[in-house]
Amino acid sequence: MSGSFDEVGAPAGRVLVMGCGGIGGTVAAHLAELGVDVCAVSRNRAVAEAVAERGFRLVGESGERTVPGRVVPEVPEGPFDYVLLATQPPDVEAAARQALPALAADGHLVCFQNGLCEERVAAVIGDRTRVIGGIVAWGGSMLEPGVFDKTSAGGFVLGGIDAVDPAALARLAAMLECIGPVEISENLAGSRWSKLAINCAVSSLGTLNGTTLGKAMRSRTVRRLALEIMTEVVRVAQREGVALRKVSGTLDLEWIALSDADLAQEIGSISLTAKHTLLLAVGMRYRRLRSSMLRAIERGRPPAVDFLNGEIAERGARYEMPVPVNTEIVRQVWRMARGEAQPGPALIRSIYAATR
Repeated sequence: MSGSFDEVGAPAGRVLVMGCGGIGGTVAAHLAELGVDVCAVSRNRAVAEAVAERGFRLVGESGERTVPGRVVPEVPEGPFDYVLLATQPPDVEAAARQALPALAADGHLVCFQNGLCEERVAAVIGDRTRVIGGIVAWGGSMLEPGVFDKTSAGGFVLGGIDAVDPAALARLAAMLECIGPVEISENLAGSRWSKLAINCAVSSLGTLNGTTLGKAMRSRTVRRLALEIMTEVVRVAQREGVALRKVSGTLDLEWIALSDADLAQEIGSISLTAKHTLLLAVGMRYRRLRSSMLRAIERGRPPAVDFLNGEIAERGARYEMPVPVNTEIVRQVWRMARGEAQPGPALIRSIYAATR
């Protein structure tokens, strides 16, 4: 694998981005603007055609501009030094298999999905040391084919589930710095589980409420369910021996988790008031974020709930730990996906009532 930058100052190495939605398209556009040899793969031919005609169009938090780039419907000829997996979680293993023949002999697969996808991808490649976890601490959406909106500020946390070549991590970090700050962590599991707790709450409740995160978090019932979801995730993580890390360096999940005293009451305590206030702040930060799981359901595609709340429901059952809220969330999201339930406050209230 080549060095960080070539003789003319452009980042060296070839990058393949699998998936060109809000995250994948935004990453591919920024890397192309930086001068990286990057190509994105999308099954949506309208995206490939729009980028071929007009380039990547970036709007929102990162400013408005157009960047020439390349999006193709099939995996091109390799070798690629990094394959950035930016699909939805249900597609990550298939995407890894498709890209594997184009991966360089010393190349790395990078998981940008929410959830715990690194182990699944490691099983595909058969080498845990060539899998990098990439936690995305910002939101993005594709407003129309080829138009990408970075909806909130933030960067990345990179790390491995096993010993990963430090030079490979450093080269990837150098490239991704054009999007936001990059932290290389020796405790990927701690960061990944903390992000999982947030996603289990905000992505799933945003889906079930049918709104942006900012609107969903205005509801006290939504915030209460979010706190209970995160409490269950924290307890399962502790059972697995994971040392949780603060999200974005500030959000302490072990503090957010409800104590037995908190669980026994709805309102009134200083602790509960502080936790509700913090969730309101989270809602404001990601106020324009619309759950990708909701968009998947609207497009008739499988939701990623099994990779989020489903992980907690399955592990809770394994350890004989009650996780009723996450379990009910999984059931109701799949009811939505089958057309048996409509998103909105009434559905949220029914979940609340069913889990008392």
